[in-house]
Amino acid sequence: MKSRRVLVTGASGFVGRHLVPYLAKNGFEVWAAARSPEELAAGPGIVPAKLPDLSDQVVDWSGLVKGCDFVVHLAGIAHADRDIPEARYQAVNCDATGSLDVAARNAGVKRFVYVSSVREQCGPVADGILSEADPPGPMDAYGRAKLAGEAAVSDALAGSDTDWVTLRPVLVYGPGVKGNMMQLSKLARLSLPLPLKTLRGRRSILSIENLESAILHCLSATAAGRKVLLVADETPLLVADIVASMRHGLGRQPGLFAVPNAPLASVARLAGKGEAWARLDGDLVVSTEALRATGWWPVIASREALAKMMQSDDP
Repeated sequence: MKSRRVLVTGASGFVGRHLVPYLAKNGFEVWAAARSPEELAAGPGIVPAKLPDLSDQVVDWSGLVKGCDFVVHLAGIAHADRDIPEARYQAVNCDATGSLDVAARNAGVKRFVYVSSVREQCGPVADGILSEADPPGPMDAYGRAKLAGEAAVSDALAGSDTDWVTLRPVLVYGPGVKGNMMQLSKLARLSLPLPLKTLRGRRSILSIENLESAILHCLSATAAGRKVLLVADETPLLVADIVASMRHGLGRQPGLFAVPNAPLASVARLAGKGEAWARLDGDLVVSTEALRATGWWPVIASREALAKMMQSDDP
C-alpha cells in the first residue's frame, strides 16, 4: 500500500509528541516539524524537519508541504497569556496559519486539519452547553487569534481541491501535560484531604488518546470535510470527579471533603486567583454531537484516562 505522508507542525509540543508516533503506527509517513527537530524521538515512519519561525513576516512552508498528502497544524502559541502582545498572537496563530493554507493548496495537499481551541467560542467558563452553532465569543487575544486562524483556513481553501477540517478541543490532558491540568494533578498527588467536594463546575475535558483518534478520523472521514467540530471526552466531570479519578490511578481513596464555597472563592480572589477559581467552580461543557455524526466516538472514558495519566512515568 502506498505510504500516506502527513506533515505535523508543532511536533515537539504536548499534543505533537503523542500524535507523531500514533500516526506513524497507523501507517502514515510523518514529517514531524519542530523548532528543534534534533530533540524529537526517532522511530519508523518519522522524518524530523525544521519548523520555520512563525513570527516572521513571511513564512515559507513550501519545502515542508511538498509531497505531503495531509497536514495537521498544531504549531502556535498554545495558551492564553496576558503578557503576550495581541500582534504576536495574530502573527503566529493566524498569519502563519494562512500562509500554510496557501502552501498546502498550491502543493495539492488532500486534507488540512487545523487544531484550534474551544477558546474561540468562550472564556474559561460558559453558560449552557456549547455547540458549533453558537456565535464566536473569544475573551482574550489567544481566542481571537484562533478565531482568525479558523477564518484563514476556510478562506484560503475555499473552492480548492484541498479539503479541510477544524477541530476545537477543550482542555487536553495526558502524560506530560502542563498548565492547569498539571497543577490539578499535583494537588491530587498530595497525601492530604482536599476541600473540593462541593465545587459545582462541570467541565468537558479531552484525553490525549481521544484527541489522537479524532485527528486520525478527520484525516480520512468524508463526512468531516469542510466542518468546524468541537471535540471532548464523552461525559463532562465535576472537579471532584477529576481528582477522585486521578487518585484512583494512584491506588488511593478520593480524600475529598466539603466546605462552604463562598470563603474559598473570597480567598482565591484575594490571592489574585479569581480566574483559576472560576475554572474550578464554573461550567464549561460542550456538545460533540456534530463530530460523532461523522462517525467518531471516544476511545477511552475520562476516568480511565485520568487514572492512566497518573500512572505514567511522565507526570
